[in-house]
Amino acid sequence: MGTALITGASAGLGLEFAWQLATAKHDVVLVARDTERLERLASQLRAAAGIHAEVLTADLTDRADLERVAARLRDESRPVGLLVNNAGIGLHQPFVGGDFEREEKAFDLMVRSVMVLSHAAAEAMVERGRGAILNVASVAALLASGTYSAHKAWVRTFTEGLAVELRGTGVTATVLCPGFVHTEFHDRAGIDKNVLPEIAWLNADDVVAAALADVRRGVVISTPSLRYRLAAGVARLLPRSAIRAFGSYRRAAPEREAWTAAGSSSSGDDR
Repeated sequence: MGTALITGASAGLGLEFAWQLATAKHDVVLVARDTERLERLASQLRAAAGIHAEVLTADLTDRADLERVAARLRDESRPVGLLVNNAGIGLHQPFVGGDFEREEKAFDLMVRSVMVLSHAAAEAMVERGRGAILNVASVAALLASGTYSAHKAWVRTFTEGLAVELRGTGVTATVLCPGFVHTEFHDRAGIDKNVLPEIAWLNADDVVAAALADVRRGVVISTPSLRYRLAAGVARLLPRSAIRAFGSYRRAAPEREAWTAAGSSSSGDDR
């Protein structure tokens, strides 16, 4: 893989991606908004793994910052072999009556930035004849949980289409679709994790290890753990009317709204 660029690298799954890739002796480019956290992480990775860790502070909802990250992916003097589009946020609000500016920022972060960075990485990688793109979605992509489900459904379908287009180029595209993962994402989103049984939760290290193994094998859809593969299979088989009915049930209670809409996220905050 060579060098890996990870968005949302300072928290959540992004942090775990950074550690696992660094300990596997890959250089890393760490992208997030919090320079202090990124610099601290970079120092730890250099000391622990002996790799080169580059800090690239950027707000991916800002067009100029996003373009700087895209330019880094296009830089053939410092090629990136793996792009991990991981940055995400949990809105924890209804679409109607919610803060629409936050909705726009979530769209820019979880849809627009994935498209822009995937495009920049794919063009450079195809020219080289090798590389991999890993986009983090969620099992929520199969549900009807507001705009979060819509964003992740787009990421899933987009990545599948990209994988088809990249066949034969030496470049692969994988979409990661986990369920509930123990990270600080839920604390930042104000989600009460106690409303779910422990069996529903996955560990970040297991999710990331499974995702990277699938990337190496060229798997297109990576769904860590048997229980979530089964849940995803059931969700695909159910009529959409049943999925919408579940969404209506979820909307009937605030605590169910919390864990279903935002809690199913697995990606780290973009800070």
